Amino acid sequence: MEFILIARDGTDDGAMARRLAARERHLATFDKFRMEGVFQYGCAILDERERMIGSVVVCEFASRKELEEVWLAQEPYVLGGVWRSIEIHPIRTRVTPGLT
Repeated sequence: MEFILIARDGTDDGAMARRLAARERHLATFDKFRMEGVFQYGCAILDERERMIGSVVVCEFASRKELEEVWLAQEPYVLGGVWRSIEIHPIRTRVTPGLT
């Protein structure tokens, strides 16, 4: 089943420092799941000053429970308190011919 995760960072003074402290581990986790074919797409959400304030990930897991247990339980942005709100929705993607 495909899912989209929309996560928002905290807005306190330490939010960016927490993100940067966990960033390399987060990217390594992302790359691992991408190489396994679990993550299809990911991006940072930016504010009007182009500062990172959240994340979007399109991924595929057997269930939401598996997503939470296999990924989120070890996700550095969750463990490091970077993401303060997380929305998870099932989706159905459509690939447009000619786009890669």
